Amino acid sequence: MKIFDEIESEVQSYARAFPRVFHRAKNEYLYDQEGNEYLDFLAGAGTLNYGHNNDIFKKALISYVEDDGITHGLDLHTKAKGEFLESFNEKILKPRNLEYMMQFTGPTGSNAVEAALKLARNVTGKENVVTFTNGFHGVSLGSLAVTGNSHHRGAAGTSLGGACRMPYDGYLGENSDTTEYLDKVLSDSSSGFDNVAAVIVETVQGEGGINVASLQWLRDLDKVCKRHGVLLIVDDIQAGCGRTGTYFSFEEAGIYPDIVTLSKSLSGYGLPFAVVLIRPELDQWKPGEHNGTFRGNNLAFVTAKAAVDHYWSDDSFSKSIKAKGAYVEQRLNKIAEEYGNGQFTTRGRGMFRGINCVNGEIAGKITRASFKRGLVIETSGADDQVVKFLCPLTISDENLKRGMDIVEQSISEVCAKENTIPEEKEFFTPYKMVI
Repeated sequence: MKIFDEIESEVQSYARAFPRVFHRAKNEYLYDQEGNEYLDFLAGAGTLNYGHNNDIFKKALISYVEDDGITHGLDLHTKAKGEFLESFNEKILKPRNLEYMMQFTGPTGSNAVEAALKLARNVTGKENVVTFTNGFHGVSLGSLAVTGNSHHRGAAGTSLGGACRMPYDGYLGENSDTTEYLDKVLSDSSSGFDNVAAVIVETVQGEGGINVASLQWLRDLDKVCKRHGVLLIVDDIQAGCGRTGTYFSFEEAGIYPDIVTLSKSLSGYGLPFAVVLIRPELDQWKPGEHNGTFRGNNLAFVTAKAAVDHYWSDDSFSKSIKAKGAYVEQRLNKIAEEYGNGQFTTRGRGMFRGINCVNGEIAGKITRASFKRGLVIETSGADDQVVKFLCPLTISDENLKRGMDIVEQSISEVCAKENTIPEEKEFFTPYKMVI
């Protein structure tokens, strides 16, 4: 560990929560240099939906490298890019009746958000973007301006403009429809919401604490945007690529966003890759107007195509995600009932789940106790009060149960020490999944 202490920046984060030198990974497992095994319920913060070193993707990648395939190609046409585009169009877009142009940006989700915001402003000739409380869209200056978290925003070192903040679904309570409020301020010339180009939204706010927008709220938001000629940008960087049970997290709402950002699990293999999906009539870029040296990661094209071909050629994988998600929901609801003295609550959709543990201190103790038992899992939310479940979507039923058992054991231990329950409770037997 000495070299990390000597020369790695203090900005490191996950390394502090999980102080091991990790050496190897496979499927839903991580291994440190001493050979200790850990179940991974972090999965690269949602980047490894298909697990570590997926054999299907690895085989395609090794074959491509051994054939001296193009690795770096800027935005040149390459065979790998063409094959990915064709597969994505035929198996993801067309079956969902979606028509998008695809822009390859720099390799991070923040790069994709920056491009989406710039395009929306250029196309509409307007500047302001409506964003939501607890939203997270990245840490470069443009994406940070539409991010709510004060910890990240405070590090900017400059003012962050061009954004209007609105309450997310449920922020003002269950009986408050915040889309009506948005409709009102967009209709009122004295509201202060001037020159609105777009609305950017996550259907499930991951970093914000697994806050879930209802499908009806999303439909109403879409209607409000259309009514006022405002573009709708869905940030599907963490919630997309199957995490909620469908490839795009907005599918079940039946909406057709103007712009969509994707990254994280898009490559399938943890390789940097980000794109912006753009309605054809909005693709008004001039050549080279937005670019980036690493916008042509051909290795990622190869594994991304393999992910689409293997997992998304039919609906069987989607069904398995939903079944596993229902199991996690059932376990978390039971845990919330038994522990935390009635203060714990659950939230999420599909395999994008969390348990709200009242405050960050308790949630942190739970994740640390879980790590001691061999489970890597993180927290999220404004105060890190939510234990966040992001295990690979391909996890076996056996290991999913094992991971949930570890979390329950850790919660039982922490709650006992916090005097929120009188004694250790017997673990219930989960129902058998049919996938």
